[in-house]
Amino acid sequence: MKGWREHKGLATALNLENVDTDQLIPARFMSTPRGEGYGSFLLHDMRFSAEGDADPDFPINRYPDVSILVGRRNFGSGSSREAAVYALADFGIRAVIAPSFGDIFASNSVNNGLLPALVSQAHSQELLNILGTGTVELAINIETRTISVDTKSIPFKLSEAWSQKLINGWDDIDLTQQHRPAITAYRARRAKTLPWIIPKVENVE
Repeated sequence: MKGWREHKGLATALNLENVDTDQLIPARFMSTPRGEGYGSFLLHDMRFSAEGDADPDFPINRYPDVSILVGRRNFGSGSSREAAVYALADFGIRAVIAPSFGDIFASNSVNNGLLPALVSQAHSQELLNILGTGTVELAINIETRTISVDTKSIPFKLSEAWSQKLINGWDDIDLTQQHRPAITAYRARRAKTLPWIIPKVENVE
């Protein structure tokens, strides 16, 4: 996964509360190999009629080049399906801005290079007002935890661990590896004080 610090891109509003993972990608599409791409499945049942006709007024149908979504509270609630994040990433979404997220969705997002930018309810509404039904270019900086639009700078929350994962393109194992010296030292101390807990490795001829 490639890391990133800053992103400038078009944003549009998904002015809905409680957008869950089954809406982000309906379960019937999840048997598709990831290599074929999940972008066309993103919000499928909102974007298309039962006959497969695209709704021209749906935000990402109207603006297919957006890379940032601004939503309302409880974005990504529901099941733990990581495919919901795949659908966003494969569509080209780099960040979702909202006042609250489903916990597992937010974790899955970071592990796939997608930023879940947590803003206040007031700042979410301010961005939604700025966007209206159109698009605006936003600049996002992970290091400073800011979203810039025109002369405004809006703060967002992100843990230091998640910030490091996004900036460096790390997964959980990569993050753990940064503590290897401390882990090695701890193991050495335990081996001296409690030698029986360290498994012996036997050579098998």
